Amino acid sequence: MYEFRADDVQPAGDHLLEELTARGWTQAEFAGILGRPVQFLSEIINGKKEITRESAAQIGAALGTSAEYWLKWQDRYHLALQAADPEAVARLASVRRRVHLRESFPVSVLARRGLIHASDPEQQERDILRLYRISSLDKRAMFELAARRSNVAEPMTQLQEAWFVCVRDKAERLSVGGYRARRFGELVHSLPQRIKSEDDFEWLPEAFAEVGVKLVHIDTFPTSKLDGCAFVVDGTPVIGLTGRGKRLDKVFFTLLHEAAHILLDHVGSTPIVDEADPDQNPDPQIEDDADKIAGEWLFGEGLPAAPTKISEAWVESVAKSARVHPLLVVGRLQHDGVLSWRTSLVKGAPTVTRQLERWG
Repeated sequence: MYEFRADDVQPAGDHLLEELTARGWTQAEFAGILGRPVQFLSEIINGKKEITRESAAQIGAALGTSAEYWLKWQDRYHLALQAADPEAVARLASVRRRVHLRESFPVSVLARRGLIHASDPEQQERDILRLYRISSLDKRAMFELAARRSNVAEPMTQLQEAWFVCVRDKAERLSVGGYRARRFGELVHSLPQRIKSEDDFEWLPEAFAEVGVKLVHIDTFPTSKLDGCAFVVDGTPVIGLTGRGKRLDKVFFTLLHEAAHILLDHVGSTPIVDEADPDQNPDPQIEDDADKIAGEWLFGEGLPAAPTKISEAWVESVAKSARVHPLLVVGRLQHDGVLSWRTSLVKGAPTVTRQLERWG
């Protein structure tokens, strides 16, 4: 697009004076034609008064042009002056940068969460560069991860990427010992029998830290449809949970699913679920493998055949036999399609939102 320079464009008043000279009209004569005082016309010609819509229509009627002709001539000149003004150019550059920032990152959500400055655009940019570990807004860092989300067939959204980045940022500020895979496997395998109530979620970060795994909770971002993730930061496995399902069984199964990704070596230097590349689809086999292992940790080879009418007493009996929380049995039956998602057996089901928030 051609950018007019001030040197290339005449002021509207100069152009108007040329038109009057070409016709042999004095300013006084033309003012009389317009029915305006001479001073009015003199101020337009000398650039002291801008051409309004009304005066543009009058000038156009007198000279056989449109009103738009004179308004555009005036605007083109003033825009050229603005383009030559360093301060004006800098202000426009700031506007474009703020737009780029909001188009590329979920600024409002990050600000509401207190993760970046609430209002100062320059500080927001600095905060985003730090949070995303990037040197400029145009250089986005990709890191490998395995994600459990309800919209795996869709490209990762800004909000999903932002959530992962926030998990990574929080994880990098945690301190744990060296990763011990065998002990981590033993811990995860024992969890179904150790989670007896929602309050048992509170000690999980400490238990994971003892075997060298960072466990992080970042509340779900609006419309992000994320449940959790697993990835590696500087050689240390990280599990992030949103708590989106809220119910004990849903959040717990997501935890087991992400732990399975780690123990199955799905996360590391080579991405197996390329969430950062929208041109590639996630590998369903990897997700199936993680689900399978998580299910085995819960119920071994599976639940016993369910009766036609599943009662609370039957659920309690199965849970007691498996030494797990009854809601884990209900959740598995719902997942398998044996129970409706609206079953009365989940009425008053415990949630773990409060416990996750206490992870800090």
